[in-house]
Amino acid sequence: MEKIEHIGIAVKDLKQANETYGKLLGVQPYKTEIVNAENVITSFFKIGESKVELLESTNPLGVVAKFLDKKGEGLHHVAYSVKNIYDEMKRLKTEGFVLLNDEPKYGADNKLVCFIHPKDTNGVLIELCQEII
Repeated sequence: MEKIEHIGIAVKDLKQANETYGKLLGVQPYKTEIVNAENVITSFFKIGESKVELLESTNPLGVVAKFLDKKGEGLHHVAYSVKNIYDEMKRLKTEGFVLLNDEPKYGADNKLVCFIHPKDTNGVLIELCQEII
C-alpha cells in the first residue's frame, strides 16, 4: 500500500454536508459523482495531499443507507492507494483477509476498488484504490 488515498464519510444529506465541509475545509468539492454500482452519490474535497469523500445513499436498501441506519453519520471507510490492485488482493487473501468482492469494481474518482471486510480490520472498512490509467 502506498498511502491513505481518502477518508470516506457517510452522510444523510450530501448538499448540506458539502456546505458544512466547504466551510470547515475552506474549499469546495472538486467532484461530485454518482456510483451506480455502490448506490451512492459522492463528493470529493482535496486538501493538500489528502482527500475526503462524502457519501450519500441513492437507494434505501444500499450499503451506505444500511450503515446510516445502523451507525448514523460518520466515518465509513479508509481508502488506501495501491499500485496493482490485483496483486494486493492476492496478497491480502494469502494473509487471510476476507475481501468483499472477488474482482475489483469501478469506483468513484477514476479508480478500481476492492473492500476488505471490517471484521478482519478491527471494525474499520478498508478500501483499496488503484488509479485507472
